[in-house]
Amino acid sequence: MMVMDGWMFVFIMYLVGNLIFVSKRKHLLIVLLSLEFIVLSIFFLLLLCLMYTENSMYMLMVFLVFSVCEGALGLSILVSMIRTHGNDYFQSFNLL
Repeated sequence: MMVMDGWMFVFIMYLVGNLIFVSKRKHLLIVLLSLEFIVLSIFFLLLLCLMYTENSMYMLMVFLVFSVCEGALGLSILVSMIRTHGNDYFQSFNLL
């Protein structure tokens, strides 16, 4: 019963993160935070899978390294957009 609660919790986390990502938002920071929330839900899913099968947790460390690199890259893009355009609104700069 406890495992099913964990799976349902991860599934709801993933759906909420995707819902925020897909909905129309004005700020780039909210989109980056929703992507990090999706990565966190995938991390919990991997944790549950590896604990259920009693495997080693080395894959979680690799996943954490890549997710931290993804977060740092997103923040650097956010900082460069704020420095060049003055804000992080999607409507204020041309993406083409």
